[in-house]
Amino acid sequence: MSLADGTTVLVGARSETLGERVTTALADGGIDARFVRLDVTDPATIDAAAARIEEEHGRLDILVNNAAVAATGASDPADAAPPSRTTVAFVRAAFETNVLGVVAVTNAMLPLLRRSPAARIVNVSSELGSLGRQSDPSSPGHGVNLLPYNTSKSALNAVTLAYAKELADGPIKVNAATPGHCATDLNGHTGSRTAAEGAAVIAEAATLGADGPTGVFITDAGPEPW
Repeated sequence: MSLADGTTVLVGARSETLGERVTTALADGGIDARFVRLDVTDPATIDAAAARIEEEHGRLDILVNNAAVAATGASDPADAAPPSRTTVAFVRAAFETNVLGVVAVTNAMLPLLRRSPAARIVNVSSELGSLGRQSDPSSPGHGVNLLPYNTSKSALNAVTLAYAKELADGPIKVNAATPGHCATDLNGHTGSRTAAEGAAVIAEAATLGADGPTGVFITDAGPEPW
């Protein structure tokens, strides 16, 4: 399935300016896109977004939990403090958005997802959250030791498994997916992949068929170790 096949894209963002910029770009590409104000750390906006979706659409077919912060205190991740000099405030900020925000949004949207004949939940994770990779000295990214970001993505992977197990007997599939090291605002545009390349992985996870997996960590090269 492609977005041009009648999919309505709801762009959740804290900033109306940035959200409308994305919806305009999508609309210019022939996609039905609409901005929905959503701050995953603000319960009021989460409830309002769920109410609006219910009123305007009646159900939700795909939920992509993409909001994340690096919370390193440095514009360049290479300049981030090591774990022993990372403040609790930075770790708390990362978990507030990257983990608790996902739980809050998922719980609010589940009643709408249950109305879909085959809903998909995609939690956007990172190779840096893979305990298998982080414990392997030969693995790419092993030396990127960002305490707030890495541990929050590991927790997000555990959250993904928890929901996948709960929903395993129904049609909803819940997976984590990593877009890879994409050049975005999160890393000062230092990534080696384009945002479009990373988005393709997310789209694949969001449009899995009935025979697709649930409770796995997806990359464009195949399953990722947890």
